[in-house]
Amino acid sequence: MHSYIYEISKRFRQSKQQDSYISFVSKSSTAGITLGCAILILLLSVMNGFEHELRTKLLKVVPHAEIFAINSEGLKINKSYIAGIENDARVEHVFLLNKATGLLQAGKNMKAVSLVGVDESYINYKFSDKALYSKLQMHENAIVLGTKILSELEVSVGDKIQILLPASTQDLSFQAPKTAWLQVVGSISLGGELDKQLGLVNKAMLANLLDLQNNVSHIEIMLKDPFEAYSLVREYGYNFDQAAYMSDWTRTNGHLYQDIQLIRTVVYIVLALVIAVASFNIVSSLVMSVKERSKEIAILKTIGSSNQDIANIFVLKGLYHGVKGALWGSVIGVLLALFLADIIQAIEFIFNTKLFSSDIYFTRVIPSKLNVIDVAFTVGLVLFISICSTLYPAMKAAGIKPAANLH
Repeated sequence: MHSYIYEISKRFRQSKQQDSYISFVSKSSTAGITLGCAILILLLSVMNGFEHELRTKLLKVVPHAEIFAINSEGLKINKSYIAGIENDARVEHVFLLNKATGLLQAGKNMKAVSLVGVDESYINYKFSDKALYSKLQMHENAIVLGTKILSELEVSVGDKIQILLPASTQDLSFQAPKTAWLQVVGSISLGGELDKQLGLVNKAMLANLLDLQNNVSHIEIMLKDPFEAYSLVREYGYNFDQAAYMSDWTRTNGHLYQDIQLIRTVVYIVLALVIAVASFNIVSSLVMSVKERSKEIAILKTIGSSNQDIANIFVLKGLYHGVKGALWGSVIGVLLALFLADIIQAIEFIFNTKLFSSDIYFTRVIPSKLNVIDVAFTVGLVLFISICSTLYPAMKAAGIKPAANLH
């Protein structure tokens, strides 16, 4: 019986001269489903790529959680407190750092910079350039700057620049800034805004410049799961024995992750609607096909076909277009997602243009990370919408009266 329904459905799909328009509508629905499915898989892969880059690049550099001093005296180091954080199963690493926000001056050019006083363990953990720390050891007042800072200040490696750090007073009166001459010994390129604001110096040199003595300005915590930062920093911050500020990456860079999730949701809703609109063509073509094939349906009923058999024939006929669209769409979407970087490079080469700027984003290329679950869910969504689109025409076909149509 199942093969009988399949054969009749296959026969009904074959175009006749009088139903060429129905065939055109059916093919357009397949094309629309294919396009929507392919674009949905591609854009979800791009969103996955951005999220992967966020986790592996940006969140590798920016602190997951921080406890930092509220004044220029810094934080006194409590070894038992630090050991408690380090022994937490959620924590991957704890750094005792000195940080300051200052103003770099090179001739008439000036640029704000976030200075981080680092040690060897910090460099080895966060940066792939193993020679970076040795560069900082070349000179007592050495500094490594982001590439965009060097460009804006119009300086290069080997030049000397002046750093100006604000000096705070108890009575909030103005005081001359602390100044020092630094020699540029290298550059780093991390992508996005980090290249425009980050500067690395020796931890001890910055401590002397800030007059911290044996204290530090920041306790930086890196976690195994960055999304636990919000709760963890408050857990340890509230138990800290000094007055201090606390912060986490969701406050400083969380908008990037929220934007990715928002775009993912909007993309899914919009393209699901596009697929639904394309599936409406299945409804139109099947309704017209039911009307065109009414005599054949009446004959099938007179030879013993039940209403359920007739309905199944048209469900299968409409589902064919959904399956075909989902199959072609998934193949095209997967290929585009896998070779997106090469396609973008080819377009940029042919048209001599730049489609993606690393000045804005934290990655140098449009990332793409294919997820099998996204492909399966998209195909499932297409098939579900396609099945729903066949129900009304199938019921109309099942309700045809043989006597009225054979008269």
